[in-house]
Amino acid sequence: MQLLTVNVGRPRPSAAARAGTGIDKRPATGPVAVAAPGPKGIGASGLAGDAVVNIRHHGGNDQAVYAYAREDLDDWERELGRELANGAFGENLTTSGVEITAARIGERWRIGPRLLLEVTSPRIPCRTFQEWLGEPGWIKRFTRAAVPGAYLRVLEPGEIRAGDAVQVVHRPGHEVTLALMFRALTTQPELLPRLLDAGEALHPEARAKALKRAEQAKQAGRAGN
Repeated sequence: MQLLTVNVGRPRPSAAARAGTGIDKRPATGPVAVAAPGPKGIGASGLAGDAVVNIRHHGGNDQAVYAYAREDLDDWERELGRELANGAFGENLTTSGVEITAARIGERWRIGPRLLLEVTSPRIPCRTFQEWLGEPGWIKRFTRAAVPGAYLRVLEPGEIRAGDAVQVVHRPGHEVTLALMFRALTTQPELLPRLLDAGEALHPEARAKALKRAEQAKQAGRAGN
């Protein structure tokens, strides 16, 4: 398993986002420092020199890094009939040999000698993503495919570069994968209570939704008795 490229972006205008966007990520030519950026709404990207413009909805400690598999980009190339460069989906890390969709919440990756990341949540598509790709109906199409990539938090900072090895150093015993969490947050909200099995590694916003859904189910059960 390997890191093909480390991708960073600069702010650019966007019709879908008034403040602009940092989705245009390009491979860095040298090492990039990665560290926890701070809480959402204050912190932005975990990668030095990488732009996150709308910090209300993006970035912060629980979405410090976004990773997408080159294998999944290749599948999209065949479906869309166009080339997709590393970074085309706005990902910070383009990987090879990492089964990202099957990764479990709380799974930990060591990249290079020092950086330690933890999987927190899948990417939910937005209008900016659709505008960037220029594909009509992209939000529905991406949602239907359910190959969302992974947001990660930084547990131990470090410097990384293209070619670094990616090692899964911890895989939790629960069954809450990125694929399951993505379906729960999009097309199958009845799955939300199952996300609680991921414990403290779960993204706080997802935990709040899961707890609310579990309480609703509990109340409905009481009403039916």
